[in-house]
Amino acid sequence: QVQLVESGGGLVQAGGSLRLSCAASGRAFSTYTMGWFRQAQGKEREFVAGISRSGGSTLYADSVKDRFIISRDNAKNTVYLQLNSLKPEDTAVYYCAGRRSMGISRARREYDFWGQGTQVTVSS
Repeated sequence: QVQLVESGGGLVQAGGSLRLSCAASGRAFSTYTMGWFRQAQGKEREFVAGISRSGGSTLYADSVKDRFIISRDNAKNTVYLQLNSLKPEDTAVYYCAGRRSMGISRARREYDFWGQGTQVTVSS
């Protein structure tokens, strides 16, 4: 079973930045499509960004496009999410997820394994 461990969350003021990391176990990381989701208190978990196996393709939710950047380093078994120009509405638990199938998906059910989440809090 693949294990994903997120880090990098914290408290930041509006307009600030954070970089989230997600480290994966095992040797097959480069074969997984990866994604980031978030869940605000009382709301459904939603897609934030996804990246293809090679890193050549990315997809973003409209709410974060032009502010967040997803990237990956297959040599380090790690996927990143750079959060810029943060807003209070970005406050949520951020989850890393992976899927064995090709193609970036916005659907939670399409992902095979998940991290435990990291809290991001943006103060106004």
